[in-house]
Amino acid sequence: MTDRYAVIGNPIGHSKSPQIHRMFAEQTGEALTYEALLAPLDDFAGTLRGFLVEGLGVNVTVPFKEQAWALVDSHTPAAERAGAVNTIQRLDDGSLLGDNTDGKGLVRDLQHNAGLSLAGLKILLVGAGGAARGVVQPLLAAGPSQLCIVNRTVSKAEELAALFADQGPVSAAGFRWIEEPVDLIINATSASLAGDLPDISPNLIRRGHTWCYDMMYASEATAFNRWAAEQGAARCVDGLGMLVEQAAEAFLLWRGVRPDTASVLKAFR
Repeated sequence: MTDRYAVIGNPIGHSKSPQIHRMFAEQTGEALTYEALLAPLDDFAGTLRGFLVEGLGVNVTVPFKEQAWALVDSHTPAAERAGAVNTIQRLDDGSLLGDNTDGKGLVRDLQHNAGLSLAGLKILLVGAGGAARGVVQPLLAAGPSQLCIVNRTVSKAEELAALFADQGPVSAAGFRWIEEPVDLIINATSASLAGDLPDISPNLIRRGHTWCYDMMYASEATAFNRWAAEQGAARCVDGLGMLVEQAAEAFLLWRGVRPDTASVLKAFR
């Protein structure tokens, strides 16, 4: 029987993960299948358990990452602190291990693929949901001078900042509390999928200097990146590279080999 893997989300039709993992499998000579599963909003657990009767692992996407954290039996250190799981491995004893590869994928995409060193930068992270939770620790580990989490509900941003306060210089604020320019803005909200924008000040972008990164990706520029370009951002990057890099980290966990991401990214671009 072929080793089976899947990505579970809602919506899921747009997912590039099956294609990415098929390319990884071809490149590394690993024999596996990888499919996309739509889970009902009220029964992620049923979809997950049903697949993992035979399946060896899953990726988890919007909006189930926090539910996934609660459903697994054990966590990697990255997932433990994040409170969100995007990668699950069924271990030999049948128990489920939850990991979070989002942060590693984001930092590697920014530093390795885009060539932006995060050390010493002022970073603004927009959003405080599951996507944001997964990237705070890896961002702080990269050594920024400050990481400010902004969110519509400020208490959520404050909770998240408090959770990682021992990891580095992290603070919290409301959307419109900050007007001073920063070096990098990361949009961790899913607003772009609906064509919406987070209500942050254009003054955060210093023309020709500030980088903007949207964790979402689409065939066209996202609403956030279009807005950032209009404000004169030095560079606008979407989340496709993060998607490929976090997928490579998941593949490494499952198969023990890390695929080359450059050729896969090139094929998609």
